[in-house]
Amino acid sequence: MTGRSGKLLAINANNTNTVFAVWDGDALRGSWRASTDPKRTADEYVVWLDHLLGLEKLSRKQLTGAIIGSVVPEANFNLLTLCRRYCHNEPLMVGDDGVDIGARALVDRPEEVGADRLVNTVAAHDRYKGPLIVVDFGTATTFDVVDRAGNYCGGAIAPGVNLSLTALHMAAAKLPSVRIRRTERTIGKNTVDCMQSGIYWGYVGLIEGIVTRIKREFGEPMGVIATGGLAPVFDGVTDVIERVDPDLTLWGLRIIYRRNAK
Repeated sequence: MTGRSGKLLAINANNTNTVFAVWDGDALRGSWRASTDPKRTADEYVVWLDHLLGLEKLSRKQLTGAIIGSVVPEANFNLLTLCRRYCHNEPLMVGDDGVDIGARALVDRPEEVGADRLVNTVAAHDRYKGPLIVVDFGTATTFDVVDRAGNYCGGAIAPGVNLSLTALHMAAAKLPSVRIRRTERTIGKNTVDCMQSGIYWGYVGLIEGIVTRIKREFGEPMGVIATGGLAPVFDGVTDVIERVDPDLTLWGLRIIYRRNAK
């Protein structure tokens, strides 16, 4: 386990971005995003990471532990090499044999559950208790069900917001590429406004609809937590999302590391 002066490097590799974070006990000292690219070498990572650590007055010498949660197998070799060669740590890899996350996946094929969904389950149960729905706005928009005991019970996967925007732009010759944003009106008066309204309010409807159906099917009162890079875009726009927790996955990685380091 990380000592009094030691710090933990937590890496969350998703399909679009890879997040690097440093935990000092319970305090998050910094977190940084890089686009996920399996071709990016450990040598490239370390130059980038050293610069960002330095901006927070941190250094690799202070890192005494590392953990990786990844849904991109092709990126794992270079992330492992970064931790081993440059941070001088053997990282824990979520999903490896012998790594205890402290929760069960109560689904048909537990081995198919992504590391990010398991880590979110662990973090949500630790921070919020009770039956929960975790809505993660990433490359895909996922809805994860966590029972009262903290186990993963399945959920739903929908295309992510940016993925939908890209598909719309690529499939329709006259539709431009636009960014996601909250529109004041649902009825757009030009093409860009119409696209932004349709995507934004369409996703609000999707969130409300799936959350309502999950609660009805689960049969118990459930809290709803949102996380992921685009979660703040939907903060305060619908009553079904009770709290936005952008650091939820990083918190889960920290918990799993501490559980196994003991």
